[in-house]
Amino acid sequence: MTDLILYIANKNYSSWSFRPWIALTAAGIPFREELIPFGPGATHPRFRELSPTGKVPVLHHGQVRVWESLAIIEYVAELYPDARLWPADRENRSLARSISMEMLSGFRALRSACPMNLRRPVKAIPLPEGVSGDVARIETIWREMLKRSGGPFLFGAFSAADAMFAPVVNRFAAYDLVRDADTIAYTDAMRAHPAWRAWETAALAEPWIVPEDEA
Repeated sequence: MTDLILYIANKNYSSWSFRPWIALTAAGIPFREELIPFGPGATHPRFRELSPTGKVPVLHHGQVRVWESLAIIEYVAELYPDARLWPADRENRSLARSISMEMLSGFRALRSACPMNLRRPVKAIPLPEGVSGDVARIETIWREMLKRSGGPFLFGAFSAADAMFAPVVNRFAAYDLVRDADTIAYTDAMRAHPAWRAWETAALAEPWIVPEDEA
């Protein structure tokens, strides 16, 4: 099979890069990583050469180009059905896709106010309007899915849905946003996953600094 090449940006900051990377890594799917660090304005001239949006992540598979995190995950799930990126049960699979789409299209207040930053010391900030509502909705999703599956991940085993919410785990911790025991148990499980730890180790070793208002 032609090699999969996943182009990403800084591991410390790029939440959208994190999502397909942790999904593929956790599932044991072979791919080659190409990291291009952000330039001024959290962009880079090469991004435009690699992706029609001028953004990463983007997956190259021979002549095929797939951009946007969830589309990348879906494409690879079709290539590797035995990897079970999505839950095997049809109802669970529909739930996993629904909450993944909700993450893709929603929670803008949280994403804007609390950028992903794995090197950020834990510190609360004044929360703009909408952030508390986003946090509450995410906690509700997690609580319902974990109750349904029994954990430790949203659908029992690690899945694409966990990958889509992975940057939120960092946001909740870095900005000291949550107190609920079930939420914290889930975030602890996520942060203990070998794929998470591999990404975090690389992120902490990066030399690049990007201002929070650009990440």
